[in-house]
Amino acid sequence: MGVISRISTIVRAKMGKLLDKAEDPRETLDYSYERQREMLQNVKRGIVEVVTSKKRLELQAQRLDDNINRLDQQARQAVAANREDLARLALQRKQLAVSQKQELDQQIAALENEQQKLTTAEQRLTIKIETFRTRKEVIKAQYAAAEAQVRISESVTGLGEEMADIGLAIERAEEKTEQLKARSSAIDELVAAGTIDDNLTGRGDLLDRELSQIESGQGIEAELAALKSQISGPAATPQLPPGSPATRAEQEAQRETVQKPNSEAGA
Repeated sequence: MGVISRISTIVRAKMGKLLDKAEDPRETLDYSYERQREMLQNVKRGIVEVVTSKKRLELQAQRLDDNINRLDQQARQAVAANREDLARLALQRKQLAVSQKQELDQQIAALENEQQKLTTAEQRLTIKIETFRTRKEVIKAQYAAAEAQVRISESVTGLGEEMADIGLAIERAEEKTEQLKARSSAIDELVAAGTIDDNLTGRGDLLDRELSQIESGQGIEAELAALKSQISGPAATPQLPPGSPATRAEQEAQRETVQKPNSEAGA
């Protein structure tokens, strides 16, 4: 029973929140106003029915009054004609008509009282409905203004659901952009360090790049030495690394010098 009670409480709480979220006070006020108007229409219909019934009874009472007068005249005529039996019969019918007339008068009086009550209720309800309508319109206008103010405030502060969704989308986009930038930088760094090959640009691996840099450096040093030699003369012969182009040229010159005297001696 404890679990069922807790589940029931949770369900009622959830339903209450959903209903509160879905409820629009303006619609509630309009519905209440329409209900009050229906009540007023029912009261007015009740007044019409009461008045109709009263008029119908008043017509019956008028016919009974006419019948009573006619029976009274007949009784008088019978007495004048020495017909007591006819006079007695006319008076009996007259008495019955008078009794019916009294009952109708009581019913008419009751309907008249009911009509007065309904008329008073209709007047009061009309005033109440008109007052409610005026207050309803004021409340609706205040609610609309407050709702607009809340939406503006939420838009400015970013607390609204739509603005919150937009903010989250921007954050996700920025996060993905930063991830892509970091990945691109990491790839460039790994390619520059030789950890991975740049097959698209044909830069080769780390060994090829190192050897290429060494050869390029040697060529630059050889050219620099040649320039210095041309400018300063033979005395400033630079010491070039073995295997450089300038060193190989000097070795070839020395071999030619050695071979030339040998060939002249043979001659």
